[in-house]
Amino acid sequence: MRTTAGLTALALVAVVAAACTGGSTPTAAPTAAPTSAVTPAPTEAPSPSADACAPGSLALKTAGKLTIGVDNPAYPPFYLPSDTNPDPWELGDPTNGKGFEGAFDAALATELGFAKDTTSFVAVPFNNAIAPGPKDFDVYVTQVSYNAERAQAVDLSDGYYDVAQSVVAIKGKPIANATTIAGLKDYQFGAQVGTTSLNLINTVIAPTKEAKVYDSNDAAIAALKNGQIEGLVVDLPSAFYVTSVQVDTGVIVGQFAPTGEAEHYSVALDKGSPLTPCVNAAIGRLKTSGKLASITQEWLADKADAPVFQP
Repeated sequence: MRTTAGLTALALVAVVAAACTGGSTPTAAPTAAPTSAVTPAPTEAPSPSADACAPGSLALKTAGKLTIGVDNPAYPPFYLPSDTNPDPWELGDPTNGKGFEGAFDAALATELGFAKDTTSFVAVPFNNAIAPGPKDFDVYVTQVSYNAERAQAVDLSDGYYDVAQSVVAIKGKPIANATTIAGLKDYQFGAQVGTTSLNLINTVIAPTKEAKVYDSNDAAIAALKNGQIEGLVVDLPSAFYVTSVQVDTGVIVGQFAPTGEAEHYSVALDKGSPLTPCVNAAIGRLKTSGKLASITQEWLADKADAPVFQP
């Protein structure tokens, strides 16, 4: 599940706070986290014709309307709150076009030919969205990291954001001084079930203690607060929000350098969806025009130092 020059983590809090009154994640480190989506998932099919991707030609859940699925709560800085969030949205409001993915959703819908009044949003739990079977949405945008196993259950678009994973801990705890992957191995880690964060714990950190697995990121954060785990692994944009808003004593211990192809976020769709090539073409246009880079810069500018773990 959650790339991002020169703001501080404190600035992130100010931006989120400003959003609550009407106004919206990663890092200037020795090796900075990627700042734009440059690693697309493989696209084997040729680009579809404009007619095939015209709104009236698309096979949609609701004729003439694009339905975007989003997890709920919709976390900042990906989705930002409105003065009064419409039901059922908690924390962030996907309908206001603010936050990184809120702005991306609006730009993607526009590229596909849909205006605000022909775009709707539906709350869908993350695990349901990436499971096999028919969906209640046309596209799903909630920090879905591409991997081959997920791609067997759902279509995953070309990448719209490259991402690094990171460790969050409680300030002053021994783990907060770790600078190497080897130095992390003896600590107790936790992460949300089904995430690439959990996979990184098991395959990259490979700790001596079995990772604790939680149904939601909120549950994992609670475990960090109450001492059930010493290190929480989340993507770097989420780490900035966790340490700036959710855990007062939280600190980003470091981030992991990408190995091989960079992890990236994809739009999720029904397996075999005829909409997938049109989404890929739209993402391609957003990259070529510079719009995606502009959205990334605006909403996910570098916030603070997050050193890269050495071996």
